[in-house]
Amino acid sequence: MNRAARLIATALAAAAIATAAPVATAAATTATTAADPFYAYDGAAPLSSYAPGTVLKTRTLSYHLLGLATPVRAVQLLFRTTDAQGRPSAGVTTVVRGLGGDGSRAVSYQSFYDSLNPEHAPSRAVAGDVSLGGAIANAEALFVVPFVLQGYDVVIPDTEGQSADFAAGPEYGTTTLDSIRAASASPATGLDGDTRFGMIGYSGGAIATNWAAALAPSYAPDVNRRLVGFAEGGLLVDPAHNLKYVAGGVVWPGVIPMAITGVARAYGFDLTPYLSDYGKEVFAKTKDASIVNALGQYPGLTWQKLAKPAYADPNSIPEYLAAVNKVNLGSAPTPTVPGYIAQGNGGVLEGTFSNLPGIGTGDGVMVAGDVRALARQYCATGNGAVKYQQYDLLSHLGTAVPWAPTAVLYLNDRFAGKAAPSDCGRIPAGNSLAPERPAPAGK
Repeated sequence: MNRAARLIATALAAAAIATAAPVATAAATTATTAADPFYAYDGAAPLSSYAPGTVLKTRTLSYHLLGLATPVRAVQLLFRTTDAQGRPSAGVTTVVRGLGGDGSRAVSYQSFYDSLNPEHAPSRAVAGDVSLGGAIANAEALFVVPFVLQGYDVVIPDTEGQSADFAAGPEYGTTTLDSIRAASASPATGLDGDTRFGMIGYSGGAIATNWAAALAPSYAPDVNRRLVGFAEGGLLVDPAHNLKYVAGGVVWPGVIPMAITGVARAYGFDLTPYLSDYGKEVFAKTKDASIVNALGQYPGLTWQKLAKPAYADPNSIPEYLAAVNKVNLGSAPTPTVPGYIAQGNGGVLEGTFSNLPGIGTGDGVMVAGDVRALARQYCATGNGAVKYQQYDLLSHLGTAVPWAPTAVLYLNDRFAGKAAPSDCGRIPAGNSLAPERPAPAGK
């Protein structure tokens, strides 16, 4: 394993420790970042008058790590993008220059900051946020190091948008693609329209990475032609399956209210009429939560405990059904660039013992059968350059450790022009990724 790969494996371990720390309540954010005017678009022209990826504001600041300024300089951009409902919105991204780099190659790193609080975004950590919710983004700052040392410029988008629409995959994808456009258009970054990009992300970062790869041919063909490939692990494919898979577990059930809140926020509907009194209490408690506020805090939680008896099947809620089908990667287009996908299947190590028909097992939070099905779908629909690895004895956090150095080396090879490996024809069968169907409400 080379030096860069060792560094990124160490970074992943540090971020995993931050993620795994049990926390009872959401931490307050610093006043400096909370009131930062950089994040607000205040131009005279409506956002709709700008093309996606247009730079709206630019600033250069010191890259902060755990609140301390470092000598590294970072460029932050406010740019025009598109939200989950197709409306113009403003996004933020951070660009760090590679040592000795010439702007010809860059990596877009998608964070797994996984939060319903906009203050926990990576750009806030770069600007000095030291809240507990920002701990993941601070730990992930170390991911920048291996790429910067190799001369790559690194682009780090706030993938969830400025309202922190956790788990709303399509919005993650458009934000990531428009971040690349903005970084390529800004004179302050040293990048341009010929800069080649690789994309990388784990867990929540994999959501953004895969949706960006899937949407690029239609939403951003100008970006797609410059992509050399993507590397991801611990992927959310069909969220309806994940909510059933984690239900009743020990560590991960807290993502149920978080994911539903994020998707409801993105698509503009209110779940309150469908919730039990206990459900209202949990949703209120988690509405601004980071993943660190949810892990291990709700053992045994299920959707049925959160909902009124009449809505014990979430598919009986029309707004939920429509939204959950929109965030199913199985219904998204096939990426046209090479991809490396890794997935764990040892979820029992993280307290998820579920093995439901049609869903099966996973890494504790992500469903392995869904990821296999997606990889096979890509192979069958024109993308033969899919590398797939399943770690049957590793959980979600555990899989991240071998994935990280492999992902770095995989992208290095794509930039070097080496032929992309393929596991098509060797990937075991997975689950159906068909859209969810309506269910009648009870009494």
